[in-house]
Amino acid sequence: MHLSVLDLAFIREGGTAAEALANSLDLARHVEAWGYKRFWLAEHHNMTGIASAATSVVIGHIAAGTRTIRVGAGGIMLPNHAPMIIAEQFGTLETLYPGRIDLGLGRAPGTDQATLRALRRSYESAESFPQDVYELQALLAPAGPGQTIRAVPGVGTNVPLWILGSSLFGAKLAAVLGLPYAFASHFAPDALEQALSVYRSEFQPSEQLSKPHAMVAVNVVAADTDAEGVRLATSLQQRFTDMFRGTRGLLPPPIDDIDTYWSAAEKARVSSMMRCSFIGSRDTVASGLEEFNARLQPDELIVASAIFDHAARLRSYEILGEIARQD
Repeated sequence: MHLSVLDLAFIREGGTAAEALANSLDLARHVEAWGYKRFWLAEHHNMTGIASAATSVVIGHIAAGTRTIRVGAGGIMLPNHAPMIIAEQFGTLETLYPGRIDLGLGRAPGTDQATLRALRRSYESAESFPQDVYELQALLAPAGPGQTIRAVPGVGTNVPLWILGSSLFGAKLAAVLGLPYAFASHFAPDALEQALSVYRSEFQPSEQLSKPHAMVAVNVVAADTDAEGVRLATSLQQRFTDMFRGTRGLLPPPIDDIDTYWSAAEKARVSSMMRCSFIGSRDTVASGLEEFNARLQPDELIVASAIFDHAARLRSYEILGEIARQD
């Protein structure tokens, strides 16, 4: 089982952005030692509980503090940026940390309309996503004859691109372009099986990739006992409940009884949203992942763990790494 990490650099209640970024680096160093393949960070704007908005800057911070693990974006929301800027940023990262940088690309803006205006973008920007991916790919490729616009650094770096998604649109685009595909089932699992089927059946080989490579995002909260795992997972359950209530804030501490926090309707919505989550002891998590992998056969799992206590989050990834090595 090939494992990677998806980190949002959560800012917890009572904590700071500086603490969140320091914890991200500490986590990256640990999972590198435990054999994880990638460490990805996500772009979100105007969210008080997430410290990775300047995603390329944080990637540089993580890459500088590690030695071998691949570091990348999961992802850059391309409608928020000119492809030229992203080519320069990631070309620079690849130049500084050769052979270790990934560039996952998302079509959603990752924020609300008011924040889009602050970014000087609009929802219509997403309509040009396929063309922007082509343009970015060309800017990172070797320069062609007479090419006058070049990303420096960037040109010729061939930073590996990924398409991210939670619908059939991204699956089809990744297949047409012959790029690896990552599905966001850690919060939007509804189209997972259909998207993987479409991606695999329609995949066309490319210079970057000869056969389909599908990575699936899941939530894992592993602990020494089932009861502790269930308790730790209430931080994420509270966050998702707050999203449905229209409020976003810092990562809250776990609580003993989540049923005192959400209504029956909220519980149903959050539970559906978290269907691709594995919570509990080593044996419970291992059993759930074994069934999940046998059914979907992902090439790689990328794991999100919104755990309030940093030591408990490290322990969760440590247990998961042990499970993978036993396989």
